[in-house]
Amino acid sequence: MTLVIMAAGMGSRYGGLKQLDPINRHGEFIIDYSIYDAVRAVFDKVVFIIKEENLADFRETVSKRIEGSVKVDFAFQRLDNIPDGFSIPEGRTKPWGTGHAVLAAADVVNEPFAVINSDDFYGSDAFVKLHDFLLTQKDAKSDGKAHYAMAGYILENTITENGYVSRGICEVENGHLVRVTERTKIQENSGVIQYNENDVWHDLDRKAVVSMNCWAFTPAVFDALKSGFTKFMRELPDSENPQKAEFFLPFLIQSCIDDGSCDVRVLETGAKWYGVTYREDKPRFVAFIESETKTGAYPDGLWK
Repeated sequence: MTLVIMAAGMGSRYGGLKQLDPINRHGEFIIDYSIYDAVRAVFDKVVFIIKEENLADFRETVSKRIEGSVKVDFAFQRLDNIPDGFSIPEGRTKPWGTGHAVLAAADVVNEPFAVINSDDFYGSDAFVKLHDFLLTQKDAKSDGKAHYAMAGYILENTITENGYVSRGICEVENGHLVRVTERTKIQENSGVIQYNENDVWHDLDRKAVVSMNCWAFTPAVFDALKSGFTKFMRELPDSENPQKAEFFLPFLIQSCIDDGSCDVRVLETGAKWYGVTYREDKPRFVAFIESETKTGAYPDGLWK
């Protein structure tokens, strides 16, 4: 079973390649802890989606550490990887988004797989639940639709005091995802969690279920991603900002839910999210890992 890690983003708000920023004395990264939790949950392959120019850095750090514990492969998210007949908008340098990132792994993933961000800490419970779900899935659509899953987090467990974050706000019925709405500017203001849209702040339920880009898929998702990205490129010239518009993974999943080609089980977890959206987030995560290490939840040096 495969873990796909989206690690092509440069982290503009963080100010550098945050995926490769050590958080302990062994030089390990947040990615190491996600992989360690996944290996404990019996994932046996890891695919990093990266920019090709970062390959040497990944191979010399996290890849070298984990190769004795799990199979490793790479996929490259490239700006010029677009469908035939389309072109890159003049001045565009921004990657195409999370949906395009996962599509980049189509040639190296042929089995059920989980997807995560490289700069988020999800907690071991999420990987156990994703693994157990994937054990029940085959790519065949016996009932005419694909079956996916998403780890659902509680909104108040996923924010930072250091700025805004992006989250997929979820509507859930009978344990399945009905709607996910991407909100790109969420933060806590005077004790109230809000999102900003068109310079107006709107309140959010602190207990709302949110998507953290922690998914379980079968390979059927690649055909959907390919069709969805082609549609995105066709509509790009009419978008508000062709230089920055993104093909978000939650948007694609929502369209599949709406047309009945998939359903998504929500695997709720009460785990506390940690991430390094901003450099100021790092000390809190470091302190958390030090505490978890002292309790024995993680060894002092994951890959010794």
